[in-house]
Amino acid sequence: MFDSDAIDLSKINIDRAAINKLSASTARFYSAMPVKIEKDVVWIAVPDPSNMKLADDLRFVSALRIKLVKAKEEEIKNAIERSYGKEEESLGEVINEAEKSSCKTPVAAGADADKLKEIASCAPVVKLLNMILLRAVREKASDIHFEPFEKDYKIRYRIDGVCYDAAHPPRDLSLAISSRIKVMANLDVAESRLPQDGRIMIDIEGNSVDLRVSTLPTLYGESIVMRVLDKNVVSLSLDQIGMNEAVKSKIREMIQRPNGIVLTTGPTGSGKTTTLYSCLREINKIDYKIITTEDPVEYDIEGIIQVAINPKIDLTFAKTLRHILRQDPDIIMVGEIRDAETAEIAIQAALTGHLVFSTLHTNDAPGAITRLVDMGVEPFLITSTVRAVLAQRLVRAICKKCKKEYTPSPGEMAEFGVFRERMKGMRFYKGEGCPECNGSGYKGRTGIYELFLIDDKIRDLVVRRASASLIRKAASEAGMSTLREDGLNKISEGITSVEEVLKETKEYI
Repeated sequence: MFDSDAIDLSKINIDRAAINKLSASTARFYSAMPVKIEKDVVWIAVPDPSNMKLADDLRFVSALRIKLVKAKEEEIKNAIERSYGKEEESLGEVINEAEKSSCKTPVAAGADADKLKEIASCAPVVKLLNMILLRAVREKASDIHFEPFEKDYKIRYRIDGVCYDAAHPPRDLSLAISSRIKVMANLDVAESRLPQDGRIMIDIEGNSVDLRVSTLPTLYGESIVMRVLDKNVVSLSLDQIGMNEAVKSKIREMIQRPNGIVLTTGPTGSGKTTTLYSCLREINKIDYKIITTEDPVEYDIEGIIQVAINPKIDLTFAKTLRHILRQDPDIIMVGEIRDAETAEIAIQAALTGHLVFSTLHTNDAPGAITRLVDMGVEPFLITSTVRAVLAQRLVRAICKKCKKEYTPSPGEMAEFGVFRERMKGMRFYKGEGCPECNGSGYKGRTGIYELFLIDDKIRDLVVRRASASLIRKAASEAGMSTLREDGLNKISEGITSVEEVLKETKEYI
């Protein structure tokens, strides 16, 4: 039964002795199910037995002689749950194992690459990092922080925009952990004086996960941050990012136009790129040629040509955009308009019949106009090309398992200013904290949006170089719903809390 192309794990008796040879965390991380032992060789079912890297990793981490056999991924996951249950080594146990090994042997500053690679390949360190990555993906962390201090070494996850402690390995494991990350990201292991950037593509529990690695030399060692890009977590769809129906229908109308500029604005981490990807996926059809220029490319989208910016070789947004226009595109996405040159080329692209998407760093949607004017773009060019500006923020969603009704304090209500009257009679909710949300009261995030459309009155104000406040007032009179108003709608629907909306819309009265 083991000699066929693929074994059926639901119909065979799995050897308990084989299960005991592989830890639960390793089985889950690699999506690998041990099934039997034959002549001191452990047979392990995996989705792709021809994956030599997977075979090498399993041999190294488990210190076993193994033979890989093929099984369906879903059957492997089910077999792991049946065989291992919820039992899993704790991070503390893995840290203790690493602490007792030679991984924590101090290495002199300036040690050669071979010595650093040796401690990076220490099995307990590999196992520890795998468990940290596995838990980060499971808990839907967006970033993993490895932070060295004088007497401590912290590992933290950013989940739903907030950092949480994950582990505190011994201080003298920091070099082994950072070296392991550098080896995985193909960085210079011996270089610890300069910042480095890299990328790790890895399969975790059968899912393809993209990790963006950034190192930064600090007083007590290298601070490392991994950005976790898991396609299974991020929903690149306009229907699933929190837009109300009115905003969504207007955005859909804008992105179907043959030319013009659509901008998203907001601070770093407010979901601007996700919104643009969602727009691109909506119009990604065989009829159109779509090219993006990004820094970096965050998600690969089939059917779209994506270019990564590289300032080290002078491959800037402006230079790339000039060459993109020679590639006969219909739709262009520019990761960010950072300077006048990029803005001017984007405007020229829109004037010559292209639909252009991009982002700007401004506090609100009308502020994008004054930002472009400040860059030196002529107002008449802005009014001729910019169709819509979408400002956005991300707010944490209340955990559905522990959501309870409550009454906000008078201080919280007072902060809403002119909206207080509207809030009379509204019902308010917050999360009490439960195991499902790690006691935070929140689970997941959603967007709040402010869509600014340019009508004739606003065009006239822009051409006359009116202030942002006047433009904003005209937009509100024309029916623009502000970020705070959209936040209030989500409070009334029980999606988010008063605290979250106040935190993300502090600049509003």
